[in-house]
Amino acid sequence: MPSSPVRPYNKSQDVLVAAGAVLGLLAAARALSRRSRYIELRGRVVLVTGGSRGLGLVLARELVALGAKVAICARDEAELERARADLEARGGQIVALPCDITERRQVDAMLAQVRERLGAVEVLINNAGTIQVGPMEEMTPEDYEHALRVHFWGPLFTTLGVLPDMRRRRAGRIVNIASVGGKIAVPHLLPYSASKFALVGFSEGLRGGLARHGIRVTTVCPGLMRTGSPRNATFKGRHREEFAWFSIGDSLPGLSMEATRAARRILDACRHGDAELVMPLSTALAVKLNALAPGAGAAAMSLAERFLPKPGGIGTDTRRGSESESRWSPSVLTTLGDQAAARNNELVT
Repeated sequence: MPSSPVRPYNKSQDVLVAAGAVLGLLAAARALSRRSRYIELRGRVVLVTGGSRGLGLVLARELVALGAKVAICARDEAELERARADLEARGGQIVALPCDITERRQVDAMLAQVRERLGAVEVLINNAGTIQVGPMEEMTPEDYEHALRVHFWGPLFTTLGVLPDMRRRRAGRIVNIASVGGKIAVPHLLPYSASKFALVGFSEGLRGGLARHGIRVTTVCPGLMRTGSPRNATFKGRHREEFAWFSIGDSLPGLSMEATRAARRILDACRHGDAELVMPLSTALAVKLNALAPGAGAAAMSLAERFLPKPGGIGTDTRRGSESESRWSPSVLTTLGDQAAARNNELVT
């Protein structure tokens, strides 16, 4: 009988099989490690800064649904009262406190009230934010200072305030809501991006420093989300044109993410103690590409800058989004964002 032909040894195929096996084992180990860090949020004391509207309010709603004891803080007392009523109507155990997180004494007093009424904070979500939109030429040193106070010093003060209790328990979760703007410098958002870069650095360093105490820190870098926030952002230069491009981008599916979906992903990352969450997928890919080819990323941002409004208009003065309407915004292009603003307590009254 004729012998069967001997198949040649395929080294590359063996390498691919071995590599696949290694990757499978790594993925399984990662999944097991993630599962081991999981905590339930039911019954836990959770503080959400900037919780009176937008993403903060959406996060608070999701926490109520999960059975957490929720404290929210913000500067505007009327907004806080509306948010408190909204959350209590959903069955939540809520403490709503006025607080300017850029003032450490106010932060300490607010945390003392939370501790007295709910107990020590077990999960801190640093969500409070500010958005200033306009050309670099119209931004002032005060704009940078304000952004840093809200996005860096505020989270620092709240973190320092909750750490003693977390260290004593050797447990805790801290979630810092940064932005894709803390990974890629976005045109016409320079103070915002600079301050979010600072928050990302602080958050990543904090995770390494607190791990031995059983405290997990998660850095969240989302892209655009349909929260309705453009109405309360501030705009400079040709403020109506700036508001138009920003609010349209914040509203369109594909460019922006629905807020409830974003909130659920954030809380999932918190419960599992993930180091970082970058979302949606398009944003995660953009961040990875920028890290691999920063020159190309800078060139893309420079190109985008050419299509944005030029300096002029009101110059360094500011207007809120609600004061910057035009035929383009609100319009059919901003429908989803306008609906989100109504749902999430973003409408100025």
